Amino acid sequence: MLDQFKAYINRYNLIAEGENVILALSGGIDSMVLADLLLKSKVEFVAAHCNFHLRGEESDGDEKFVREFARKNGIQCFAKHFETEKYAVKNGISVEMAARELRYAWFEELRQQLGYDKIAVAHHADDQAETFFINLLRGAGLRGLKGMLPQNGVIIRPLLWASREQIRQYAVENQIVWREDHTNAESVYLRNKIRNQLLPVFDELQPEARQGLYKSLEHLASENELYRELLNEKLAQIVVQEGETQSFPTLNSRFSTLNFQLLFEWLRQFGFNADQCRFIYEAIGTGIGNHYYSPTHRLVIGRNKLQLSEIKEDGNEEVQVGLGEKELFSPLHLKFAQFVKFADFTIDKSRKVAQLDFDKLKFPLTLRHWRHGDRFHPLGMKGSKLLSDFFVDQKFTEQQKSSVWLLTSSDGDIVWVVGWRIDDRFKVTNETKNIFVCQLVG
Repeated sequence: MLDQFKAYINRYNLIAEGENVILALSGGIDSMVLADLLLKSKVEFVAAHCNFHLRGEESDGDEKFVREFARKNGIQCFAKHFETEKYAVKNGISVEMAARELRYAWFEELRQQLGYDKIAVAHHADDQAETFFINLLRGAGLRGLKGMLPQNGVIIRPLLWASREQIRQYAVENQIVWREDHTNAESVYLRNKIRNQLLPVFDELQPEARQGLYKSLEHLASENELYRELLNEKLAQIVVQEGETQSFPTLNSRFSTLNFQLLFEWLRQFGFNADQCRFIYEAIGTGIGNHYYSPTHRLVIGRNKLQLSEIKEDGNEEVQVGLGEKELFSPLHLKFAQFVKFADFTIDKSRKVAQLDFDKLKFPLTLRHWRHGDRFHPLGMKGSKLLSDFFVDQKFTEQQKSSVWLLTSSDGDIVWVVGWRIDDRFKVTNETKNIFVCQLVG
């Protein structure tokens, strides 16, 4: 296995001579085998361990185990503690996604701090298979179905060629000690369900079914690379730069499937999602003058072309909101409606939903970016607060500040910091008769 490991690194030039590596070391079997192979390959590396505090004493035990391994082998070890569940709730994402975001952000921060070249993670072929099915269930295209790459920027995956069984066999033969994560056997998360329930059935379909899947994933990766090259060539022929604006020609009221795909590939790089692109496609020819927004860009439908421009940071970008069962494209897919309050109405506490007292609103409502000096009354507070202070309290990044949207009434009052907090003055109370609902979809 050591020879295969070295050959794979050389094949994809994952670690060049003299490069320094940060190893993501969890203490599990995969990362411990990767550590052993790196040591035997004479690769210079330091260990980085994430304590997500998701398994109580077991999480602390993992950290202690990794630190002791590093000490015995003369490896510098860095460990970081995270409040993962709080981060997940705050950002409205799964615990699994929260852990991913936290660890990769820290790995990159540590890499820059140390001046290192690569970050090695212990993904293997079975992880690749699981990722394929996860993305398949999410409706992914070629980019998602191709799976992970041996190298993605500074992230390298030197074990991507090896199966879970090969890794376990190597660990046993080389007397490698590791920590067992009992949650891997629980079918709580989607990945675990695929690992513990779907793949065993997949293996029963025919001999070496999984090996066939690995080969298919390699083909998809190669085909995706070719697709990207041809796509870029085609877009370069179609998209026209006009000063600070890009334009995409629309000579027909409806695109062919091929042209829709080109439209989608062009817009996705500017933050537009698939649903937005579909609605833009449907509006061509009939929705002249319509505006669509991503967190960073605005797209306008013209008579013979689509015009794309970057949203300036002066906060002057605005779009009006109408009434009824309509949809609006701001940072995300936004739907809104109005109805009479019914007897058993309950408040939806999701940050993606704003339930407001319709009769307190002054229309038309407007969506805009924040401006210095903006104030609002956060839900639960009696007084007002500077929006900039609210951002500090919520630990907004600069990117979040620049991309957040505000729903405002016609007199300028902030009604909703979209996706975060409504204004207390417009909340639903016992006296509310009519309700206006805004919902972020996706």
